[in-house]
Amino acid sequence: MIRTDLKNKAEDYLSKLMDAELTQFLGREPYERHHGAANHRNGSYNRNYALKGIGNLSVKIPRDRQGQFKTDVIPRSQRYEKEIAEDLSLMFLTGISTRSLSMISKRLTGRKISSSEISNINKEFVDAVEQWRERDLSEEAIKYMFIDGVNFDMRIHGSIQKVPVLVVIGVTEKGCKKVLGFQSGDKESASTWREFFKDLKSRGLNSKTITLGVMDGFPGLEKVFKEEFLSAKVQRCQVHVVRNVLAKVPKKLKEAVADNIRSIYYASSKKKAMEFSYILEFG
Repeated sequence: MIRTDLKNKAEDYLSKLMDAELTQFLGREPYERHHGAANHRNGSYNRNYALKGIGNLSVKIPRDRQGQFKTDVIPRSQRYEKEIAEDLSLMFLTGISTRSLSMISKRLTGRKISSSEISNINKEFVDAVEQWRERDLSEEAIKYMFIDGVNFDMRIHGSIQKVPVLVVIGVTEKGCKKVLGFQSGDKESASTWREFFKDLKSRGLNSKTITLGVMDGFPGLEKVFKEEFLSAKVQRCQVHVVRNVLAKVPKKLKEAVADNIRSIYYASSKKKAMEFSYILEFG
C-alpha cells in the first residue's frame, strides 16, 4: 500500500509540475483570457516513465495547440531516469548479459527494458570510458610507471574469450597511483608496447620526468621502454622475480626461500638487504 501510494503521488506531482511549466510557457493560468494570445492549452497525453526506487509511472504530458512546448521535467524520448541506466551499466560490467538484464528489468524498474536498449545504454558508457582513456596527461607529474599485461574475459561474437590488455599505472611525485592508459594487444609484442608508449606521450605524458619503469622480464618490453624513456631505469617486478626463483627451488625449500626473499625486499637498509642476500645464497 505504501509503494502504491508513493507511486500515485509521484505521478500526480510530475504531472502537476509539467502543467506548471506550461503555465509559465504560455504566460497565463488555465482558462485565463489574454488579449491577442494565439497559443492555448491542448489537453495532454499519457506517457510511462520509470523512477529508481518507485517504479514505472504513468504521467500526463501537457500539450499546447501550436506544438511548441517541451517539458524539462522528463527528458524527451527517455522512458526511465539516468540513475536506472547507470545501474544497468554497472550490472553489465559485473558480467550479467544484456539478455539477463532484460529479463530482470521488469522486476527492478517496473518495466521491461529490451536487450537492444541495454546495449544502447552501454554504448554511452563506452563513449565515456573512451573519453577518459584518451584524456590529456600533460598535467600529470609522473615519476614511476608500473607496466604489465593482464587477461580479461570478454564477450566476442557471442562467446567468452580471454583478451590480453596492456596496462600502465603511473605514480606521481606525491605517491598517488593513477591508471595512465590501457589498450588491447599482445603483451609479448615489442612493437605493440612501443605504440602504447607513443600514445601515452602523444597525450602529453612527459617522458623526461619518468625515472623508473617496473615490469616483468620480457626482454622486448625492457628494450622498447629504454628507447622511449631515455632518462628512466628498469626494475624487474618483484612478483615475477620471486616466481622465477621459486620455480627453480625444490618444493621442501620453497617456503624458506620465499621468507628470505621477503626479508631482502623489506630490509631496513641496503646493508641488511645484502646480509639477507648472503644468507639466501650461501645458507
